[in-house]
Amino acid sequence: MAVYIGTSGWSYDHWNGVLYPEGLPATQRLGLYVERYRTVEVNSTFYHWPGEPAFRRWASRLPHGFRFTVKAPRGLTHGARLFEPERWIATITEGMHALGPNEGVLLVQLPPGMEYDYERLAYFLRAVNGALRLAVEFRHVSWEREETFALLEEFGAAYCVMSGAGLACTLRATAPFVYVRLHGPDSAHLYGGSYADDDLRWWGDRIDDWSAGGRDVYAYFNNDGGGNAVRNADSLRVMVGA
Repeated sequence: MAVYIGTSGWSYDHWNGVLYPEGLPATQRLGLYVERYRTVEVNSTFYHWPGEPAFRRWASRLPHGFRFTVKAPRGLTHGARLFEPERWIATITEGMHALGPNEGVLLVQLPPGMEYDYERLAYFLRAVNGALRLAVEFRHVSWEREETFALLEEFGAAYCVMSGAGLACTLRATAPFVYVRLHGPDSAHLYGGSYADDDLRWWGDRIDDWSAGGRDVYAYFNNDGGGNAVRNADSLRVMVGA
């Protein structure tokens, strides 16, 4: 099965000298990124959802086999909290499908204050109706229950496995693929720190287990500070042979 390991975002000034040569224009960063990794998780779409032409331009710059994963807009997740999602789904689906064979996963990150609401999540999943490959990241602990996992499994959506300060690290596979977000090992600050090799080997073993069980795996490092995400992604890729 396929294993995709990358970072959350690719265009950071503080990655100059780590992933990119000093002085490299920002417009050239994606070209270098795709030479090194097979996937990326785009977070900028959370703040501003681009039009379909932008997705086509991205697709034109991606190599065969690359997976372009996108974070759902905050208007849907944090503004509407998944309420009346049909308009958003139509717009999102148009953009995602414009990626063609490079289309990855749509990450739906729910806000920390959004507590368990079975009916609202079920309505959203029914509205998507399998048109998109979905991963849902729950930031409120009330979602950590069997009813949530069963609902995701019913619709083939992935429970987002998380690592990070204050987040539940629950190893559940609810879809034909597993989705992992590694927000950093710092126990006091989300997105902080660099994972030790022993921690990365532990995650490598989990990825091997999921892959051996017939599931694709998508794993993204979100601890971008100081280039930690780049170094951690490189190490994990070597450990799992991705």
